[in-house]
Amino acid sequence: MSARDAHTAPADEMPDAIRLYELELGGALKPAGPHGPAHRRGRVLVRLHGAPLGTVDVDLDGGEPTTEAVTDQARRELRAAIDAHLVADGLAPGDELLPSSRARCELERKDFEARAPFASVVIATRERPESLATMLDDLRALRYPRFEVIVVDNAPVTDGTREVAERYSDLLDLHYVREPIPGLAIAHNRGLAAARGEIIAFTDDDVVVDPLWLLELCRGFDHSDTVGCVTGLIFPSELETTAQVWLEDWVGVNKGYEQKVFDLNGNHPGGWLFPYAAGAFGSGANMAFRADTIHALGGFDPATGTGTRARGGDDLAAFYTVVEAGHTLVYRPGAIVRHAYRRDLESLHRQMYDYGAGLGAYLTKVVVDRPRRALDIAWRVPFAVAHAIRLRPSRRRGDGPAAVSGLARRERLGMLVGPYGYVIERHRRRNLHVPAARGR
Repeated sequence: MSARDAHTAPADEMPDAIRLYELELGGALKPAGPHGPAHRRGRVLVRLHGAPLGTVDVDLDGGEPTTEAVTDQARRELRAAIDAHLVADGLAPGDELLPSSRARCELERKDFEARAPFASVVIATRERPESLATMLDDLRALRYPRFEVIVVDNAPVTDGTREVAERYSDLLDLHYVREPIPGLAIAHNRGLAAARGEIIAFTDDDVVVDPLWLLELCRGFDHSDTVGCVTGLIFPSELETTAQVWLEDWVGVNKGYEQKVFDLNGNHPGGWLFPYAAGAFGSGANMAFRADTIHALGGFDPATGTGTRARGGDDLAAFYTVVEAGHTLVYRPGAIVRHAYRRDLESLHRQMYDYGAGLGAYLTKVVVDRPRRALDIAWRVPFAVAHAIRLRPSRRRGDGPAAVSGLARRERLGMLVGPYGYVIERHRRRNLHVPAARGR
């Protein structure tokens, strides 16, 4: 669908803006996004003892919702998730209003906090000093005892990023590094080289990090000694435009509210696409690696990622490499970041094209690195095509509007172009390439 098609789409295909809220059961309902007259419905992220359990949609035609009404609705719609969390915490169903200090999950957080390893937070950025400053303010509020921040200034043309980093150097354990070669993967590798943490987390300069983000992300490595990567929940920072609502409801950035474990020993979702459907593992805006693991695997492929002809795929390639090498990857929803989705439909279509190109580039990398994988991938192609043709259905509204099918077409077009982009970049950046470690 072109931008013109988007503007002429039927009115019932253009969703209303959604106001975002957050509710800790037993606490007050809090706005978590902008407020305007266009909001006819709201979406509430419901948490218990800090853990996200799911969302409920509320009608705003009658004005602002009350805490009591939303709490009652959450108890009805999320009863199973609430009770499951309470049982895991050693509490009885119905005790969600008890103080969190009595909850097992909070006691476990405090135990981990007392022995948390030194961590590094890497932020690759390019010419967005205002966004970076906001993000650094969020990092100051993190509940984590010992961490450093590595700001990687990628192919800068001004001194804006450096000036922001210098301004915050007295407020955080912050280190500014410059990477002149453009590309997200190369910038992440520069951050890897500078990081001193036992765990290295990556996020974007346009996210809002939850105060528990780093603590919950690093806690994922406690699952077992084999964990090499942990990813977390991505939630929108606003749903003000059609493009943002469509991305949230139909594309599936959010990976859910239950912890998931992926490895080659039976912990995976099943189906014919594992482990190649690496998008199920998480996203590069919210990921962390055990430092010795990511270094041993060669870091990120410099021929992938934003800023290259591959246009993406750096995070997918890293996730796949971790699992294929015999490590465990954990998706941990308690590690929350709120991401700024693209606001206009033209940008969303470019984003879907980039998603497809990154996927095609990543799969090409898998074959180039290990030619023996070609046959293993080839017999799965019909299943992959069927998966790509089918846009993910909304959790709330059934089938998507007809106009959304244009997003799927853009993604498939990107998938066809991505392999060529990767091959070109692989040749151009061959001196920067580090082969991935072989799996089991």
